[in-house]
This record gives sequence, structure tokens and C-alpha cells, in this order.
Amino acid sequence: MTTELKAPVHRWRAFAVLAVSYFMTIVDLTIVNVALPTIGRELHFSESNLQWVVTAYSVTFGGFLLLGGRAADLLGRRRIFMLGLVVFTAASLGAGLATSEGFLIAMRGLQGFGAAVVLPAALSIVMNMFAEGAERNKALGLWGGIGAGGATIGLITGGLLTRYAGWEYIFFLNVPIGVGALLLAPRIVPESRLDVVRRRFDPLGAVTVTGGLLLLVYTLSKAPEVGWGSARTVTLLVVSAALLLAFLIVEMRIDTPLMPLKIFRLRTVAVANTVGMLLGGSFFAFIFIGTLYMQQVMGYSALQAGSAWLAASLTSVALAGLSQVLVTRLSAGPVMAIGMALVGGGALWATQVPLHGHFWSALAGPFFIAGAGTAFGFIPVSIAGLTGVSEQEAGLASGLLNTSQQLGGAIGVAIASTVAATHFKTLIGEGNTLTAALTGGFQWAFWVCAAVAFLALPVTATLSRRKVTAAEIEGAVPVLEADRAG
Repeated sequence: MTTELKAPVHRWRAFAVLAVSYFMTIVDLTIVNVALPTIGRELHFSESNLQWVVTAYSVTFGGFLLLGGRAADLLGRRRIFMLGLVVFTAASLGAGLATSEGFLIAMRGLQGFGAAVVLPAALSIVMNMFAEGAERNKALGLWGGIGAGGATIGLITGGLLTRYAGWEYIFFLNVPIGVGALLLAPRIVPESRLDVVRRRFDPLGAVTVTGGLLLLVYTLSKAPEVGWGSARTVTLLVVSAALLLAFLIVEMRIDTPLMPLKIFRLRTVAVANTVGMLLGGSFFAFIFIGTLYMQQVMGYSALQAGSAWLAASLTSVALAGLSQVLVTRLSAGPVMAIGMALVGGGALWATQVPLHGHFWSALAGPFFIAGAGTAFGFIPVSIAGLTGVSEQEAGLASGLLNTSQQLGGAIGVAIASTVAATHFKTLIGEGNTLTAALTGGFQWAFWVCAAVAFLALPVTATLSRRKVTAAEIEGAVPVLEADRAG
């Protein structure tokens, strides 16, 4: 039961404030990608640490997303929304002022935590402001469209700001937006929370899963330097596994777990989250590696690299309608398989990038194919992830999908970067030129992206060929279409 603390006034004005705040957190998933080479040069990043500018945000975003949603429901959605905005805005200012790699990575992690608080609180307020029916569907359709465009706009905006203002301004941009939203929220955003007697959280679950994943990504990124068989690498991997095991034990034993494991008894939910994690791991890593290849080998500027991704984004948008139709006619499983095969095929094609490639001959084809794959991947994953879920668990199921995709992306970027760095180091040691070594490292990383995507194919085959109704699509797609933002 939800208790209203203040009558909602000017709902569409409130929606605008919430949507702009949400859009800001989604844009920050990709806005730094095209600025990475510039940031690396100016702050003297090591090659293995550069990925942390991306993964620090993704891991904390995904790791604390469910806890952020729980806190919003129990403590007050507007209150928690504003708290998340304060954290996100302050961390953005800190990131723009960073003069060392350690401080920038820390601020990006704090940004991710702020985003994990803002997103579920904002979406819960939207769901609570609009009654179920046409008006809510309109609001959620707009919400999904805003999220879906976030990735492309983030890449292009990052390129523009890096070229004409400086990489710092990709973070400074959030400050006036965040301050403006904080000033408007108390006036026009309604407050609400769940009416419960006992407010129980699961901070231990959030800390163990996020700590375990952060340690795993850190260990993978440092392994090429210290050695895969070194005592340090082995020890850290064991500690990471222990933390993740502790998370599962906590979730099984407490009364109000952050992630009730019983929800995975629904095969559609289990398959959707598994495929969603693999989709995030393959495509987000593909964006990361593809952007570095364009800038470090092809000599693209940040703006050129950001604009090049329009090929994938526009293809995805153009095929979104067809994807929904196919889910209705074929069921979610076969469409997921098509999507993951296309993402994997695009990455596989990219393994053939030449030493001195050009966009139209080397990357345009892979980008179009992978972009098509995201349309046939994210949409059926979103639909399947909510199919058969009760109304009371819809928020949990939605949060799980976001979490799976963000954490999959962080791990995928870490693995692909580690493979690229390891092979680069080997090729340099064999006397290859810098450009040849970079190209060889990126080629191996593209192989990783393809392999991760193809791993999803046998998983999709376990999903029954149950037809999805138009009503289920209408209820699922608007809420979760924003997952395609990555």
C-alpha cells in the first residue's frame, strides 16, 4: 500500500523534472567513452586503469540499484530521489575537478551510487503519479524513449564537449541540471512511500554483491601486470568469490532480501536476466573497444567517434517496432536468439579490422549488424523479464533486469580490456609497432565480445515458445525500453 504525503499537482511538470534527472544518469553511462583517450593522456592513466572510468560507474550503479529502490519505497520517494541527486551532482563536480586517476575513478563510483538512488526513485514516482491505463502508458512510453536515446546523445555530447570545451565539461554539464532539479523537486514533485509497519533493508546484500564485483573487475584489470598465476591474483579472485557467495547466503537467510532468489523460479525471468547480462557484457564492451579503436588506431576525434555510433543507434531504433511484432508472433526466445546472433556477428566481423582501417570499410558493417542485434535483444529480454511476474513483483523484476545489464556491461568491459591489454603487451614484446600492437589487442577483444554474445544462444533455447500477448508487451516495453540506453 502506498501512502500519499502530498497531493500530486502539475503531474507533467513533475514528470519533466524526473525525466531530465533520469536522462542525465543514462547519458553518463556512455558520455565518457569518447573522452577516454583524452582523459588518459591528461591524467596519465595506465592502459589497464582507463576502463575504470566506465566500470566504476556501471558496477556501483548496478550494485546499489535494488537497494536504492527499496530505500525509496520505505523512506519516501521524493526524499530519496533528492538525496540521489545531491550525491550525483556533487560527484559530477568532483569528477570535473579531478587531477588524478584515483580521484576521478572514485568520483565515477560515487556518481554510479547516486544514479542507483535516482533511477528507481524517479520511476516509482512516475508509476505512483499516473493511474494504470492510457495516461500511465503515455508517460512510460516517453520515459522509455528518453532512456533509449540516452546512449547516442551521450556519445555525441561527449564528443562535442571534449573537442570544443574540454573533457571536464562532460561532468560539469550535470551540475546546473542537478541543481535546477533539486530546486524544483520540493515544489512540484509529490512525495509518497509504502505504508508498512517495519522498514527493513538489506545493506549487507548490497555491500557484498557490489564489493565482490568491484574486486573481481579490479583483479581482472590488474592480472596482465602482476600475472594471472600470481599469489595476488589468485587471492583476490578467491576473496571476490567469497563475497559473492556471502551475498547469496545473505539473500537466502534474511526475511526481506534485496534480491529474493525465489523470483528466479520463473524460467522467463531467469533466462531474461541471464541473456540480459550477456547482452550487456557483449554490446557495452563492443562500444568501449570500438571507440578506442577509432581514436587510437583510425585517428578519429572524440566527436567523429561519437557520431560514428549513430549507425548502430539509428538501426536499433528503426527495427524496434519489428522486434515487438516478432515477439508477439514467434515468442521472446527466438527473437532473443536472433538479437544475440546479430550482436555476436557484428563483433565477429569487427575482429577483421585492418591495421589502417577506414570507417566504411572496417566498422560500418559491424556497427549496423550489432545495432540491429540490440533491437532484437533488449526488447524481448525486457518483455520476457516481466512476463508471468505478479504486479507486486514488477518493480523487483524491472530492477533486476537493469542490474543484470549494468553488471554484465561492467564485467564485459573488464574482460575485453584485459584481453586487449594482455595481447598488446605480448605484441609489443615481440617487436611490433605501436599501431600493429593496438590493432592486434583490439581484434582479440572483439573476439571476446562475440564469444560472450554467442554464449546466450543455448540459454535462449531453454525458453518455452509461449506466445506473448499484446497486453503483456504494452505493460513491459514502456517500462523497460530504457534498458536499451547502454
